[in-house]
Amino acid sequence: VQLQASGGGLVQAGGSLRLSCVASDTRFRISDPAWYRQAPGKERELVARLLSDGTTILSEVVKGRFAISRDNDRRTVYLQMNNVKPEDTGDYYCNGDVSWTSGSVHHETIGSWGRGTLVTVSS
Repeated sequence: VQLQASGGGLVQAGGSLRLSCVASDTRFRISDPAWYRQAPGKERELVARLLSDGTTILSEVVKGRFAISRDNDRRTVYLQMNNVKPEDTGDYYCNGDVSWTSGSVHHETIGSWGRGTLVTVSS
């Protein structure tokens, strides 16, 4: 597993939570990062994506409440969740292109997925 998500938990409606997605190897760098979520009984959906020019794409239902960001070393991606709602409950997954260099060889995994981290919002 190249990406490791954490930070999920139980939070009351109106509260905040910050999810982290860390590259599992110090050589790995994350490009085109995104967060998805999957609510019980529903399909996985895009929550936020960070584009290469620094702009972000946010799902309409989280605009104004969530933000995606990345460390300058491109090894950690965050999802800041503010004013959470019960409908934000679900498993949250990070996704991104992971690249690394071994000797003189460049490697890349397109669209790598991390294991989910569960967010539960109580009303």
